[in-house]
Amino acid sequence: MRVAVTGYGVIGKRVAEAVGLQSDLVLAGVADVVADWRLAVAVEKGFRVFGATAPAAAAMRAAGIEVSGEVLDLLGAADIVVDCTPKNIAATNIEAYRKLGLKFIVQGGEKHAVTGHSFVADSSYETAIGRQSTRVVSCNTTSIVRTLTALKQAGLLHNARGTLLRRATDPWESHETGIMNTLVPEPSIPSHQGPDAQSVDPDLDVVTMAVKVPETLGHLHFWNVRMTRTAGKEEVLDAFRASSRIALVRGDNGLKALNSIKEWMLDIGRPHGDLYEVALWADMLTVQGDELFYAYMVDNQAIVIPETIDAIRALAGDETDAAASIWATNAALGIGSLSGSGPPTPRVDP
Repeated sequence: MRVAVTGYGVIGKRVAEAVGLQSDLVLAGVADVVADWRLAVAVEKGFRVFGATAPAAAAMRAAGIEVSGEVLDLLGAADIVVDCTPKNIAATNIEAYRKLGLKFIVQGGEKHAVTGHSFVADSSYETAIGRQSTRVVSCNTTSIVRTLTALKQAGLLHNARGTLLRRATDPWESHETGIMNTLVPEPSIPSHQGPDAQSVDPDLDVVTMAVKVPETLGHLHFWNVRMTRTAGKEEVLDAFRASSRIALVRGDNGLKALNSIKEWMLDIGRPHGDLYEVALWADMLTVQGDELFYAYMVDNQAIVIPETIDAIRALAGDETDAAASIWATNAALGIGSLSGSGPPTPRVDP
């Protein structure tokens, strides 16, 4: 599959890099409207760069950025397009994709109705196979579906209630947007993430509440789950271990907060310090009878990247086994290499 990426921002650049790592996908190029350092870096990485409009292409050339053409040239060289443009823009682009007969993927900022299908690989891969389009849900929704699906597949999930502490903005633009010295609750209960998770799996009994907090490293979730029966802590942890995209970490091993987990990702050499997995604190997890309590971190810039790669394969229809696609994506991105308890404690010789 030849993959075009429109929108070369926080998600788009990561999708482009991830596509380039897959043995069965080819990156046709990237398109954007800006002519700044981000597109210059894309050229340095060997990506073909296209202007999303004629003026954008002209501005890129004026800035010394090597331009391969305009967006229609890119779309003509692709089998599928991953639209990573800002919220609500993709909905205006899809008619062009349909007219060209292209399969397409939009991101979680768009409504479910844009594609009529919402995607998380662990839950809805099979129903995406061969479709023309799907929507990879937001970072928070992806984490919710991943973790609750793990419990559901283990026969442990009855219902779930979660509180989300949401980062204020993406780190790279925190000098322009965000909040400071306040907390901003989402004005309705449930917050939008719960209904969004149900767009992937309508059987989920889930309610969410959310508050925006003045930091940019990631999101923090707290969950109270009513299980179908009494279960022990190890049985619950085994259910989470069964998902390759949930990493069990431990605060007593030094991973006490979002910044330490992010530093861990940088230390092990992940591109951009990206955490593709849900980082769930194993030592914090508590079971009381049939009630389960746990917390985890979500990297808002990274978690949807492997899902997007799997969505490409599902729409292509060549790989009908979700587990096989997940394995291939994981292998290319280094997912599954994290231990079940975080980094080892260094041994100091006497």
